[in-house]
Amino acid sequence: MKVTLITRVALAASILAIAAGNSMAQDVTYRNQIAPMWKAHCIACHGAQSPERSDFLLDEKGYTAKSQGPRMDTYERFIAFVAWPDTGALMRRLDDGRSPYAGGKPGNMYERLGASEQERAANLKIIKAWVGEGAWNLNRWSKRGDVPAVAKEQLDKIKLAY
Repeated sequence: MKVTLITRVALAASILAIAAGNSMAQDVTYRNQIAPMWKAHCIACHGAQSPERSDFLLDEKGYTAKSQGPRMDTYERFIAFVAWPDTGALMRRLDDGRSPYAGGKPGNMYERLGASEQERAANLKIIKAWVGEGAWNLNRWSKRGDVPAVAKEQLDKIKLAY
């Protein structure tokens, strides 16, 4: 009887933990978690003063040399770097180096997610929950080198709640 009670308690605890994890993923929104985090850590280089994505890609005015990234100050501009047309760019830049194809090397903007490794890891976890369970990938729209193009199954997992 004790084994059954212990088993039931353990099962109930596991179900609650899974439900809490799913709840976090469903509760993360651009407005409530992502935009405030972005404003705290990234807006200085990606705000209203920054070039549009197409101008940034041309880099005719030396944006990269000025440490100025593409404009990402609205939801619509932001999600272009997750889903399309710059598929996976956000993930490649913010990844901690543990994703497939990262080669153990963090993205060039990972360090901007916080002042400490603990803060960066916590913020990355929130962003990954917002992107969607299983949707965090470094693939581009088209194949590049050994990295395959993003698959429809990967795109189907993207959530990006506003």
